[in-house]
Amino acid sequence: MSIFRRARSGPGRVSVQEAALRTGHVTADGGGDAVLLDVREPYEWQAGHAPRAVHLSLSALAAGAGLPAHAQARPLVVICRSGNRSRQAAELLVARGSQAVDVIGGMRDWARAGLPVVDGRGQGGTVA
Repeated sequence: MSIFRRARSGPGRVSVQEAALRTGHVTADGGGDAVLLDVREPYEWQAGHAPRAVHLSLSALAAGAGLPAHAQARPLVVICRSGNRSRQAAELLVARGSQAVDVIGGMRDWARAGLPVVDGRGQGGTVA
């Protein structure tokens, strides 16, 4: 390998359909062992997020915040609005030793695919 090439060791990327399967959002029994980690800012989370997702903003994660206890030592599927912040967060998490992938297209594609979105009160939400 050339000294000018870097080996690809970053996190993988998945579609919203694969994310929904891994996190149990499309199975009758709620199966799926991965945690859906939403890294958007609090106002975006309050407007609309996937049910059962865990919220930890990229800014908090970058500042050193740790994962909630129930998300530790589990595979992570990281999502944001469009896929940019989730890519950064997944890279950070992989560097810290977590198993993480990011969702291509983010919550915008999640909602377009007809997957559930709820607001901070558990009612129908929107992607901000």
